[in-house]
Amino acid sequence: MKDAFKSNCLLCGEQLIYYTETRLLACAVCRHEFHSEASCEQGHFICNSCHSTSANEMIEKICIKSDSRKPVQLAIDLIKAPSISMHGPEHHFLVPAVLLTAFYNQKGDAQQKEKKIKVARQRADNVLGGFCGFYGACGAGVGTGIFISLVTDTTPLSAETWGLSNQMTAESLRCTGALDGPRCCKRDTFMSLKTARKFLKQKMDIMLDIPNTITCNFNEFNKECIEENCPFHAKEIV
Repeated sequence: MKDAFKSNCLLCGEQLIYYTETRLLACAVCRHEFHSEASCEQGHFICNSCHSTSANEMIEKICIKSDSRKPVQLAIDLIKAPSISMHGPEHHFLVPAVLLTAFYNQKGDAQQKEKKIKVARQRADNVLGGFCGFYGACGAGVGTGIFISLVTDTTPLSAETWGLSNQMTAESLRCTGALDGPRCCKRDTFMSLKTARKFLKQKMDIMLDIPNTITCNFNEFNKECIEENCPFHAKEIV
């Protein structure tokens, strides 16, 4: 993030405004409302809990509580949190977490959602940082395979679903790899989610609310951004 983001708004870098009286503000990350005496000039506010928690802890907590059925929007909201880096292994957990959230919210099964999100975090912890370049397997793409494995209760001894989990990962890697490098965890996250949408519809007759068009507004924070060569590149930052 820019240096200004260390002292100003952690989401947009604008100056903070302090009020003489508290106001009821919605946290830009968890959406819960709190009484606060400060926000930025754009109205952004982040609660103390979201401000200080670790990336994976925050992803787990927010996804378990969320009622969202929109994985991409949930991912974007999470990415805005100060604990999530421009690039980092937290994206390996973020992808299956938002997919599981939308999937089980759509089914109305909060108990399974919480259980599977916790397992996804444990599995994603084994996908190290730099996996894309050092192992030839983008962690965001592997995250889609973790998602399929969990919703189908796949194990190494499973039959048809074993293939589905591997096919999902393979398709995500194929699509992200087709864009070439250098790596971008935001681009790979969006591509993995978009690929999961098509795969779920074709292979499992499941439709998640993932838009055909996704716009990334984080490119100014990525010095290796491939810009117009990225299908999610925003010509103007909004």
